Amino acid sequence: MADTTDSGRSFKRRDQLLEMEQEVRKWWDECQVFNAEANDQPPKAGEKFFGTFPFPYMNGYLHLGHAFSLSKLEFAAAYHRLRGANVLLPFGFHCTGMPIKASADKLRREIERFGNPPSFPSLETEEMISEPEPKANEGNNQSQPDKFKGKKSKATSKAGKETYQWEIMRGYGLSDAEIATFQDPVQWLRFFPPLAVEDLKAFGLGADWRRSFITTDINPFFDSFVGWQMRKLKALGKIVKDLRYTVYSPLDGQPCADHDRASGEGVIPQEYTLIKMEVVRPFPAKFAFLEGKKVYLAAATLRPETMYGQTNSWVLPDGKYGAFEINESEVFIVTERAARNLAYQRLSRLPEKPSCLVELTGQDLIGLPLRSPLSFNEIIYCLPMLSVLTDKGTGIVTSVPSDSPDDYMALQDLKAKAPFRAKFGVKDEWVLPFEVIPIISHPEFGDKSAEKICTDMKIKSQNEREKLDAAKKVIYKGGFYEGTMIAGEYAGMRVQEAKSLIRSKLLELGQAVVYSEPEKKVMSRSGDECVVALTDQWYLTYGESNWREDAEECLANMNLYSDETRHGFEHTLSWLNQWACSRSFGLGTRIPWDKEFLVESLSDSTIYMAYYTVCHLLQKGELYGSDTSSVKPEQLTDEIWDYLFLSGAEPKSSDIPLPLLKKMRQEFEYWYPVDLRVSGKDLIQNHLTFCIYNHTAIFPKRHWPRGFRCNGHIMLNSEKMSKSTGNFRTLKQAIEEFSADATRFSLADAGDGMDDANFVFETANAAILRLTKERVWMEEVLAAESSLRVGPPSIYADRVFANEINFAIKMTEKNYSENMFREALKTGFYDLQAARDEYRFSCGLVGMNRDLLWRFMDIQTRLIAPICPHYSEYVWKKLLKKEGFVIKAGWPEAENPDLTLQMANRYLQESISNFRKLLLKQASGGSKKGGSNKVSTQSKPTIGLIFVNEQYDGWKRECLNILRDKYDSLNRKFAPDQEILQALQQSAIGQEGNFKQTQKLCMPFLRFKKDEVMTLGVQALDLRLPFGEIEVLQENLELVKRQIGLEHVEILSATDPDAVIRAGRHASLLKQTPPSPGSPTSIFLTQEDMA
Repeated sequence: MADTTDSGRSFKRRDQLLEMEQEVRKWWDECQVFNAEANDQPPKAGEKFFGTFPFPYMNGYLHLGHAFSLSKLEFAAAYHRLRGANVLLPFGFHCTGMPIKASADKLRREIERFGNPPSFPSLETEEMISEPEPKANEGNNQSQPDKFKGKKSKATSKAGKETYQWEIMRGYGLSDAEIATFQDPVQWLRFFPPLAVEDLKAFGLGADWRRSFITTDINPFFDSFVGWQMRKLKALGKIVKDLRYTVYSPLDGQPCADHDRASGEGVIPQEYTLIKMEVVRPFPAKFAFLEGKKVYLAAATLRPETMYGQTNSWVLPDGKYGAFEINESEVFIVTERAARNLAYQRLSRLPEKPSCLVELTGQDLIGLPLRSPLSFNEIIYCLPMLSVLTDKGTGIVTSVPSDSPDDYMALQDLKAKAPFRAKFGVKDEWVLPFEVIPIISHPEFGDKSAEKICTDMKIKSQNEREKLDAAKKVIYKGGFYEGTMIAGEYAGMRVQEAKSLIRSKLLELGQAVVYSEPEKKVMSRSGDECVVALTDQWYLTYGESNWREDAEECLANMNLYSDETRHGFEHTLSWLNQWACSRSFGLGTRIPWDKEFLVESLSDSTIYMAYYTVCHLLQKGELYGSDTSSVKPEQLTDEIWDYLFLSGAEPKSSDIPLPLLKKMRQEFEYWYPVDLRVSGKDLIQNHLTFCIYNHTAIFPKRHWPRGFRCNGHIMLNSEKMSKSTGNFRTLKQAIEEFSADATRFSLADAGDGMDDANFVFETANAAILRLTKERVWMEEVLAAESSLRVGPPSIYADRVFANEINFAIKMTEKNYSENMFREALKTGFYDLQAARDEYRFSCGLVGMNRDLLWRFMDIQTRLIAPICPHYSEYVWKKLLKKEGFVIKAGWPEAENPDLTLQMANRYLQESISNFRKLLLKQASGGSKKGGSNKVSTQSKPTIGLIFVNEQYDGWKRECLNILRDKYDSLNRKFAPDQEILQALQQSAIGQEGNFKQTQKLCMPFLRFKKDEVMTLGVQALDLRLPFGEIEVLQENLELVKRQIGLEHVEILSATDPDAVIRAGRHASLLKQTPPSPGSPTSIFLTQEDMA
């Protein structure tokens, strides 16, 4: 590998790390250090650690996003391995579902259109190519909700070049001949998983690779396991077949679950009540041919209880609408987008195909007389509203100005502005006679809540969007939870009780229908916009009350590492309902009892952690399950799986050797439950919650998962990771650019919380420098062993350094155990290095202690091992000449850190820093930047007098005594300030004549000390520090002189009159800035002063 590039930048240090890593991995491979075996006896608490990571999807290379989440598990597992636990970290590869199939099909279509290898058109040529009309079951192009045609316009073409799958594959470095083979989905399964294994090994992942596998029926062993799981759930009544609303891809012809989506993950169906507002005859000329049919404006509402107060309906004047056949006799006027959803909900004359009889604009609809269900107004009219959305609901909105601030303001605008009415041809009789109809009594806003809140918030126009949105939120929430019906059949009933009754009545009378659509836009991986379809599917009954109670119990007993994560799970459990678990197309396992369907990708990945425990004994370390020398897949009956995982009876009819069955069962019983599962936070709303549900259904409580840790996404250099912008790195690229350990270092430094973390290239490059420089320093120290001070640690600097090492051990152990890896990096590496550097300087001519340095090198190597294992292993074996592997060396022992010694050293270092700053200021004559700093040799300070007062006295002593008396140590709070001030006034200093002047000094001091108590505890109120200041400074006098560069320094007591005389003409400084505990006063003298 070259040392430099054309730019002249050297990569020598990076290459040293890469070479080191390659050598270390050979050592690990030779000894199979990461292979995990179950012990004969059940593990005691802390003796084993079983951690898992959601297996990545194999439609491309692993990238830094994968590596970031995975690093959290890797660091945790490495920590437990280091402290002596038996660690199992297995790793599988997910291939189930649509993404691979969709990409393979896309390649096939590109070859059909552009040849093999394809010759793609230029952007200009592409603009002239019109797309073919979509097929009936594909729906229409929905890039613009109000457009009916699927043809690609010139403007649309210019908006962005199409991304071809072939070009994506070329980006992977594949030849055209290789890419062509990826038309077969199986090729993806053969190609990417082995490469992922190589990249993860290069990363240093401590995985037991014997337990790796791929999903789908390509792997007959895993296929059998998933079949058993599904049969188990069905037998327990957890899987049912029913008609349900689900997000659906028309192009794929099947439900589109989260992992099948290019965008819109987590989006669920939003259910509306579709109010049938009948158009009163005669019909206008544009759709006069519909005479004989019932024509409705169909308005989607979430508030059917408000229909009594309708005064009109709204449309977008330039919006695109259509009259769509619902059945032989009914026609709905809605947007094409809504009609498309309706068609997949069995509300179209032609199944799954909107049947548009005539295209209309909103202007065509203005003035239509309507007869609307429940309305107290017999006839209402269709009116213009400029804020109607055509990409939400049906584009038709019913107006209830009594309880909708938007409706109220829009109606008032129309009434007040004749030119506005004239612009859209609105006649006065369609608007002016209609008044607000009270229908709901709101405790705060009365029975005309919209009018009241608009007045209160001073809303003057329908264009004040922010104010109207805020008002709507208040009114809708308050009306539902606190409102009472005052109109209609259910007057006197609470709104939240009446709502469902009114809705049921509307549906029963045929005055409304149920309508659903995705709550936000969803795009499938196949490239079409999804709808909500009413499908006959197999569903998992998530949300069923008893099952949900079990899931909540499991969650309550889990370690989730953050309140934010727990709230995410609690929220998901509150809304998650039946989940479609079957698909018609894609890759995976067939539904055992209904071979027409496949198990969808989020439903075959909920309990596979159990499969890890026996995988190596079934598949013999072969990814695809093709080695059947030990067990044949057909031998794995439900009886066998029950025996392995559910303590079932010993199989009587199996021809699998009983010792092998017992070994597999022992593996499962030893490793289960999962101790930690690490994932990005986006999987809380699906996979991780499904994992909890499935475990509680199938396994006994002792095998329910123990902990989930979730993290945010990763940014690169403070920007979103994106292939399109080039701000992207595969795992392999990162390792080649920075080395594995520098990549891991930067991942640990990126952050630990639920917020998005930041992988910084500068941090990775700095890690390269730090690690290689540290290696060189160790080599130099080891080579110079004979020059080091021998014998037990004896000087002050020794004691401080030994204490800092103990602190590092204790704090880093705490941080690792809490999965706070950025903090572990700080305490186990940064802080420890800073302590070493300080020690090196503090020792001066006396020299460093050999035993302490050897302990430091041992400790630092172990503490950084979970994050930088290659570096640590190399140092451990090659430099320190230690036996065995550092990754299993055991957590270092430490004495309890001496907090007083640490405080004393902090005092020493801060005092020296303050002395140095003051001396520099005095030496420069206090000149400002840019002024003359020249000081004659004769006037340069050479002597330092450090005055110390080790005990508070005077008014400060009185303040501390009062604060101690007014502090409640049990509740950790002070008495009110007024009570403290009163005690101060009644004290001895309060009786002095200059109390007002003293009080000005007391108040800031009291505030400072109160804050200090909250940070340090009640000892902050002591009259003395817990160590002797004079003793500390005196013991380190040589260090003080060396650090501030003086020939002579004396440590003096400010309470000694003879010592004060030494200050000479500078004695007044001791009155101006008197020393106090923790804050010595320094006076610097020249030879002239001494003369």
